[in-house]
Amino acid sequence: MFSLTMTVQPQVTVPLSHLLNVLHSLKSSVGSSSSATSKSRIHKEHASDPELHCSEPMWNLRELGLSDLGAQQLDELVNRVLPRLSPQEAPLPFGISGQTAWRTSHLSTPSFFHNKHGFSCGPMSAPVFSRQHPLSLQSVCTELQHYPVWVQSRGFKTLRSKTRRLQSAFDRPIESEGFTPSFMKGFLTRDKGIEVESLDSMLKSKNIPDGQQDAFKRGFAEGFLKAQALTQRTQDSLRRTRLILLVLLLVGLYGISKTPFISGLDSAVDPVQMKNVTFEHVKGVEEAKNELQEVVEFLKNPQKFTALGGKLPKGVLLVGPPGTGKTLLARAVAGEADVPFYYASGSEFDEMFVGVGASRIRNLFREAKGNAPCVIFIDELDSVGGKRIESPMHPYSRQTINQLLAEMDGFKPNEGVIIIGATNFPEALDNALIRPGRFDMQVTVPKPDVKGRTEILNWYLKKIKVDPAIEANIIARGTVGFSGADLENLVNQAALKAAVDGKDMVTMKELEFAKDKILMGPERRSAEIDKKNKLITAYHESGHAIVAYYTKDAMPINKATIMPRGPSLGHVSMLPENDRWSETRSQLLAQMDVSMGGRVAEEIIFGREYITTGASSDFDSATKIAKLMVTRFGMCEKLGVMTYADMTQQSPETQAAVEQEVRVLLKESYERAKALLKSHAKEHKSLADALLMYETLDAKEIQLVLEGKNLETR
Repeated sequence: MFSLTMTVQPQVTVPLSHLLNVLHSLKSSVGSSSSATSKSRIHKEHASDPELHCSEPMWNLRELGLSDLGAQQLDELVNRVLPRLSPQEAPLPFGISGQTAWRTSHLSTPSFFHNKHGFSCGPMSAPVFSRQHPLSLQSVCTELQHYPVWVQSRGFKTLRSKTRRLQSAFDRPIESEGFTPSFMKGFLTRDKGIEVESLDSMLKSKNIPDGQQDAFKRGFAEGFLKAQALTQRTQDSLRRTRLILLVLLLVGLYGISKTPFISGLDSAVDPVQMKNVTFEHVKGVEEAKNELQEVVEFLKNPQKFTALGGKLPKGVLLVGPPGTGKTLLARAVAGEADVPFYYASGSEFDEMFVGVGASRIRNLFREAKGNAPCVIFIDELDSVGGKRIESPMHPYSRQTINQLLAEMDGFKPNEGVIIIGATNFPEALDNALIRPGRFDMQVTVPKPDVKGRTEILNWYLKKIKVDPAIEANIIARGTVGFSGADLENLVNQAALKAAVDGKDMVTMKELEFAKDKILMGPERRSAEIDKKNKLITAYHESGHAIVAYYTKDAMPINKATIMPRGPSLGHVSMLPENDRWSETRSQLLAQMDVSMGGRVAEEIIFGREYITTGASSDFDSATKIAKLMVTRFGMCEKLGVMTYADMTQQSPETQAAVEQEVRVLLKESYERAKALLKSHAKEHKSLADALLMYETLDAKEIQLVLEGKNLETR
């Protein structure tokens, strides 16, 4: 806002726009007759040209604080505000030579200030811009002829601006009290209610007859009551919804407060009493049970060890393949000692939130120390106790293992707390975790031997209905490499097979079926095999069986079948009498001869041009045995007792020599199998015919066929 400061009596400060709008009052105060003449002429021009009509806010001397000024002071004020021009610069009066002293420009000035106020704030050298309609100020200046005024004239002459000016000239009210924005008006009038029409006035306005007014009032009342009831139901529904949402919010907040990243403690720290699990429930791992027996003695009678000054290991690490019973052993230790058992998995300490794993470790050991003596079992220890490395994916993962190391062997003792860890990958554990003072006892839990497998099978067979004639040791001999979990699955599969077949007990047939299903996959009875391929398969499997039966150091035959199972069209299973911890050269050669029996049988019966691809797996196993004999076992006279671990690092001459010896061993094995089958051609044909008729033969039935006896009683 541009303003002028004028020193008069009294001193006032007045905006320039207010001063310009009040000059019509100055004209009446001065009382000049020429001014009155100018005013009448201006009104005539306004009347003749409607475009010049404009409504300006009217101001008087009282509103400007100039009511105390006399006529002389007003003249002085005008002289100071309006600069004089020289007689040469004085504009001509209105109506002389058809020209006007006021010029109008429709060009916008280069500055906003000039465009708004009509003159620039610099030197007064810009052209004069005047309004298109004469004001009182213009009239006064025209009469006096030496008061040119710098009045703004916006240079935007558009239809919209012209229409707005015309509308504002006729319709805009004069607001002397001030201006209230529209949004403020709406805000101030928001609480003003709408005038409600009374029922009587409505009856009169609707011209309802007198006879129908009572019905109208009754209907109006019923509608009002129904609307009120509907409103009440809506409010009750909203109230119930708010209550439900509040309850859900409280439940959600309670659940969040119990999450691991808030509390840092899981329900896994609650102790469990293992009274129903003892060492009697653990079968096939006698050495591991003996190692853990001293831990049980310490938990039962710790004074027995402390009296001599000895210390029991703080941690016991159980190492072994999956399914060998490591968790069951830990439960049995707690059950034998009758102490609280704390179970935790290594993955429970691995969270995405920083510090949660370390917090859980602290809480677990705090609870355990409060209930000592006790057992803490951490399954899958490699998940939390792996080697510490700098990983950008888990920059804070080392906090958990560091806390575990500190709890196991730190400044604070954990007397009476035995930590048992189980892992399948001991090589992945951190070296600081398995050092003496932490996990200083390492117990290996291997897969059970034939004796252990027999015990495990008998243990699980007691839980189902079985035939008393079942021989668990036969099944145990044919399940080399099975763990305790595998044997449990075998018994369960046999029970399911018996239930499907509608039998009331489990027999050896179901156990053999379950064993073959686990080893080689399910039977493919839907496979349509033509007679020719079935005949080739029968002679192929009979060749394996004949060589195995008449070779001195070969393993005993368990079963021969031509039933498709898994990827094979048939197979011959062989059972070792006992677990073989080592094998002789004669036994290895016998295995090679049995593998060659299938291809040799095809060549003898159908000719060399009709041999099939069914012997590929047989050649793989035979070649593997021959390579091991030459490169690892030192069973080759030409190369001697030297091992060749990596053949790629050997010279070409050595590689050629190894290949030559392997080829010699395989060729000799092939010739031995051919000679054996040619010498027992009759037995070979009889066994193939029996397989075509019965599809599956066990060891006793194979022996009867080879001895020339009938199988009609089967």
